Amino acid sequence: MSDERTARATLTAVAEPGDAFLNRMIDHCGPEESLEAIRTTRVPPGVPATPQEARRLDTWRIRLIAAEPDQDMAVCARFRGRLICPGEPEWPTTLDDLGLGRPYALWLRGPGDLRYSCLRSVAIVGSRAASPYGLRAAADFASELADRGWTVVSGGALGIDAAAHRGSLAADGPTVAVLANGVDVPYPASNEGLFAEMARRALLVSESPPGTHPHRLRFLVRNRVIAALSRGTVIVEAEARSGALNTASWAARLGRVVMAVPGPITSRSSVGCHRLLREEATTLVTRPEEIIEAVGRIGADLAPPPATPVLPRDRLEPVTRSVLEAFPARGTAGPAQLAVKAGVDLNTVNAKLGLLAAGGFIERTPSGWRLTKSGKSNSPPEPPPPARSDAGNAPSQEPP
Repeated sequence: MSDERTARATLTAVAEPGDAFLNRMIDHCGPEESLEAIRTTRVPPGVPATPQEARRLDTWRIRLIAAEPDQDMAVCARFRGRLICPGEPEWPTTLDDLGLGRPYALWLRGPGDLRYSCLRSVAIVGSRAASPYGLRAAADFASELADRGWTVVSGGALGIDAAAHRGSLAADGPTVAVLANGVDVPYPASNEGLFAEMARRALLVSESPPGTHPHRLRFLVRNRVIAALSRGTVIVEAEARSGALNTASWAARLGRVVMAVPGPITSRSSVGCHRLLREEATTLVTRPEEIIEAVGRIGADLAPPPATPVLPRDRLEPVTRSVLEAFPARGTAGPAQLAVKAGVDLNTVNAKLGLLAAGGFIERTPSGWRLTKSGKSNSPPEPPPPARSDAGNAPSQEPP
């Protein structure tokens, strides 16, 4: 491993992810000189630093004593992982949009190519305490996006994140989990099976070396990477205080599309989504086609309008439908009464009554004609029973 890669691997172990001061040093003098500045606790000449930032060198120097980049790389190699650095072929250039908040390097596990996977990618995030509605929406969106060749990016958490990853895997599609811990640490433990499957078929990503356990702030920090890797972020469910809203904030800051799925107005899990839809430049989405339209190619990935249900009466020609609509909702009517209401002559009504009866829309009673149950509803009418011959019980032959 080159000195620069070793230095970047070390920096992932000693500093918190996305530290602006450390990135200023890396930009000014490179990762190796930045590591030397940590060893000597001296800010490199020409690098602006506040007194508070300069004091971080003392903290990083203490952590440097325990850093073992060669051992981290050896552990990573055992589970067929790898380290990628800025400028390498697999490094997604969209991460550079983070500026001084970009990662120093990334630890990867799984067969997927990160840069290629993120060329057409959508983040799906949301509440850990998700409702059945949210879980269904996240899984269905992810599955259908995968069918259309889109990568689903999420955070590997319980609830919406896990449902999104599973939905993509179910469709044999690519998915990326950005973790707040090492790629060999199954957190949460209940998702261990999911992570094992992703390591075999998809991609796990972390800014921290193998063996690193998560803490609260790193969950928020990793959200910027989820937003940067994706063309847009979909919030499926989010409470008033939610990490998913932090991801949405990062997406908006980076110029990515922010989308939200509406939910019941009585659901706490959708309060954050509804707030986004009211207060921010957020796109409301209810179908995968609408997500693709929002993040896809202009003019080429337009969502078709939702299909309008076609009722059986919609297939009737206009005069027959006007006779059917002349029927009262309750009770019976005679041909003369129907003719007046429909505005047609009596002979026409008598002809149309036979057609409507054959279609199962109406039936004859001793007092006149009335709508059948199927004729009143929006469901297709049941076909009438086959005619019986006068000679026996066998049904008559239908015309060819």
